[in-house]
Parts: sequence; C-alpha cells; structure tokens
Amino acid sequence: MTASIPKLFGTSGIRGEYQKEVTPELALDVARALAKYIGGKGKKVVIGRDTRTTGKLLENIMSAGLQECGCDVLILGMVPTPTVGYATLKKGADAGIMITASHNPSKYNGIKLWNADGLAYKQEQEREIEKIVHEKAFEKVGWDEIGKEYDISPFKDEYVDAIIEISKIDSSKPLKVVVDCASGAGSELSPEALRRAGMDVITLNAQPDGFFPGRNPEPNSANLQELMKTVKVIGADIGLAHDGDADRMIAVDEKGNLSDFDKLLTIMAKEFGGTVVTTVDASACLDTEMKKMGGNVLRTPVGDVHVAESINENGATFGGEPSGTWLHPDFCMCPDGLLSGLRIVKCVQDHGKLSEQLGAIESYPTIREKVTCPNDKKESVMECVEASFVDEFEDVDEILTIDGVRISFTDGSWVLIRPSGTEPYVRITAEGKTQEHLDKIENISKNFLSKLI
Repeated sequence: MTASIPKLFGTSGIRGEYQKEVTPELALDVARALAKYIGGKGKKVVIGRDTRTTGKLLENIMSAGLQECGCDVLILGMVPTPTVGYATLKKGADAGIMITASHNPSKYNGIKLWNADGLAYKQEQEREIEKIVHEKAFEKVGWDEIGKEYDISPFKDEYVDAIIEISKIDSSKPLKVVVDCASGAGSELSPEALRRAGMDVITLNAQPDGFFPGRNPEPNSANLQELMKTVKVIGADIGLAHDGDADRMIAVDEKGNLSDFDKLLTIMAKEFGGTVVTTVDASACLDTEMKKMGGNVLRTPVGDVHVAESINENGATFGGEPSGTWLHPDFCMCPDGLLSGLRIVKCVQDHGKLSEQLGAIESYPTIREKVTCPNDKKESVMECVEASFVDEFEDVDEILTIDGVRISFTDGSWVLIRPSGTEPYVRITAEGKTQEHLDKIENISKNFLSKLI
C-alpha cells in the first residue's frame, strides 16, 4: 500500500509556526523540490521576504537549496509580495518565492511560490512539489555547477515606477494620505510610492519590524483603530492599511470610518467595467452595480489563486476578494496592495470623497455565523447540504457548488454554507435584500445544520 503524501500547502501557500509546521529543514527541501520541478541547472528563481525575524534565515536556506541544485537565485530582500510576482515576470525568471505568513502573528512564517508569468502556483503544481519533497527526489549538481546568487534589490525602484505609471494617479492633485504598514513588507515601498506620486503622506507603523509592535498585521477594525482616529484628527482625505506582506489593501474614509470591504471592491470593479471576478462569499452589491453598467460578475472558490485563474480563463478586467486582496491583470497576476492603494486614491481624486462613493452603493443586511462541526464530520455534512439544502427554500434563482453551497434567490438575496478550512466549524454567510428575508434565511440555515450535525 502506497503511503499518502503529506499536504504542505494550504489555501495560500505553506504557512505555520516557525519550528513547528515551518522548519529550516522543510524550507530547504521545498527549495530543492522547486529546483527539480522547474528543470534545475541554469534556471533562475526570485526570492523575497517580509519583515519576520525568521525571514532572512529561511531566505538563506532556500537560496542554498536552489544553488545546490544548479539554479541561480535573484535576491530582492525585504519586499512586498507583489514585487516578487512582478520581478519574476520582468526578470525572465522561471519561478518566484515569497517567504511570508501574510496577516498571521510574528511566530508564523510561510512559503508561497510564483510562476514565470507572476501567477501563484496552482493546486496541482503544489501537489507536485509535495510529491518531490515526500520522495526526496532532488537532483543536486557537482561543485563546478552550483548556482550563483545575485542581489537585485535595486529592482524595487523599477516596480515603484511601474505601479505609479499604470495607476495614472494625478501628481498635480495631492491628497493627504495616512498609510499604516503594520511594520510589514510594505513599510518602505508603500509610503515611497505614494510620495513619488505627489501625495502628502503620513505614516503609521512604517518601521520594518518582524515583531509587529504597533499592531497585529491582520487589517481589520480592531487593529486599525489608530489609523481611523488619525485620519479623522488630522483631516486626511483617505487612510490605507496593509497586511504583513502588503498584497492586501483596506481603506479608511475621510471621516475615519473603515470601508465596507465589499463596497470598496465594488468601487474598484466599477473603474474597470466588463467582466470582473470575485469569490463565492462576496456581496451581491457588486452584481447590482456591475449590472447597471452592463458588466457581469464571475465567482470562484475562496482564494486569490482561484480568482487569478478565472481572470486568465475569461479575459476579465479585474478581480478580488472582499478581504482586500485585489488582482490587476493589466499589470501583473499577483495580488498587489500597493497598486490597489494608488488606484483607490485615484478614485478619490476623480470622483470625490470616499465616504460618498461608498454611500452611493446599496447596502444589504448580512450575517456571518459559524456552527461547531468536528473536522471528521465536515465531509458528510457538506454532502447532505449539497443534496438537500436547496429543498428548504422557494424562489431559488441559482445554485453554486464550487466552494460549499451558495444559493441565490430571485430577489437578489443569497446564502452560503461552506466548511472552514482551518477550524472545526461550518460557516453560514447570508445577505438579504430585506431584514425580514435575511432572518428567514438565517433561521432555516441554522435549523438545517443543527439537525445534520
């Protein structure tokens, strides 16, 4: 009987606590496996890292593993994740590595892999890497064929110039912008990009520090109180916040209110029009606004890789998740929090106050609940949900089963049941055109799940 291959990759690369799930030994083996996967000798790999205390150590180890297998390594140093994706594309590299645990706390780290076109590794590619690691099927070279390491950190300037140019931000209309970088990978380049674009920039937590002393890197309401107060007190036009690796951007309006994530996504989607891509858990306000302008919305499972694949397959103009992870296919297929920040500032330049733009988008009452469900029961529970959940409702318009079960109703309301990928829960997300309809959906969903579990 063949032993099963251990799963290393989750929804966004490899991630875990340092010296528990993510060890130096694992990093070395993943580097060797990547070298084998892309063809070994003579291939080029870009490496970047965020500010975590373990980042430089893992960078050194992965560089050594690649060189040991004949690959040349292009070192960016401490940079946002999108800089790795863009450098991989522009430098003609065969792969990219970002060493980051994104929004997780300091003791975590991780590894995310990128294709030559700047697109994150797909699930089937990750399975191949896992197989090579499991079998230790590495191909090392002799002393006279080891790869070389090159410092390409000056490429950061080229990246900043490129995102400023494509954002079309107007340097003659300087706005007062507060940017909170969480002491993460965007600490240097995000304020620099905004300043070079002509904005009046005030920074919070912009000193690179892997202990994240100012706030937790997750950009949510609890962690962004200082940003919200600062924007209001100093009369700024907008506030921007990033996560640990700056592939995400969240905005605060001029009144100091945290933007509704779905509405912020909708504002940006309207700038592009046409076909846009989002995930199954995004609000119907996006569909409503895109329909008004003759556009349409495609939905994917949760995860930026799924969004990226759908953009490519359907020739979409833009894509993103409500979390603030946005993809700009006119630039690069790597989620880019810095370009997202520049483009939302451009929206304020062009269309006026962010609070008014957000207020013009229709709001619907929503609920996000979780029901305890042991991990070993999730599969059977979801089979029952897929088989009979729809029978609980009338006026069903559409059923999506690409990631859990999402039922849309004829009035535009919807409900999604999907298992948590990391915790012993099944999640209920629902949005109603009226509070009465939402209450009805919530009661039916909870009763249905409680009987099952």
